[in-house]
Amino acid sequence: MCRQVCYALHGSYLWPVVRGRHQANLRFVLDDLPGWQRAMIDELQAPRFAGRWVRIHDSGDFFSDDYLNAWVRICRAIPDVHFYCYTKEVDRFRRLVEPDPPGNLHWVFSYGGTQDPALNPGVDRVADVFPDEDAIDRAGWSSQRSSDLLAVLGPPMVGMSANRIPAFLKRIAGRRFSTWQAADAAARAARRTSHGTRR
Repeated sequence: MCRQVCYALHGSYLWPVVRGRHQANLRFVLDDLPGWQRAMIDELQAPRFAGRWVRIHDSGDFFSDDYLNAWVRICRAIPDVHFYCYTKEVDRFRRLVEPDPPGNLHWVFSYGGTQDPALNPGVDRVADVFPDEDAIDRAGWSSQRSSDLLAVLGPPMVGMSANRIPAFLKRIAGRRFSTWQAADAAARAARRTSHGTRR
């Protein structure tokens, strides 16, 4: 669902040089995960990163157990750097990170994915995309507009305002990602049920 309004499918992400760099990075991960992990550790051990915050991914997610485990090892190898991320990979984080998380890794679960039903905003730190800042305020959620770090350091229910890309706003149609995803999942379930009852 959120892929329909992904900011990484718009603007500078589509420039050939930017897309080429992202594709090269992905090839490095897929072709030589241990080498990529060593390169990340080498780069992030530079003195300029000490005590700093590093966001894992500006788009995308932890697409495999091996890839997430590599990030966990990177975090453990560089304890004086703080890492944070957004993820829709709820099950993967529950299995691989939550039992023994690195102390310098902070995460927030993002609504708008197929694993939304597994989230409990009373227990989990969660983020949802809202149509605008007013909608965040009306829902009683906390905005991260002043700093992205509020997603992991602020109150546990954080709202983000949708990107102001007109075509994307039209698709969102005033909905939060969580309600959009829930409606989409219900419609899919209804279609499966109706197909199953036909003879």
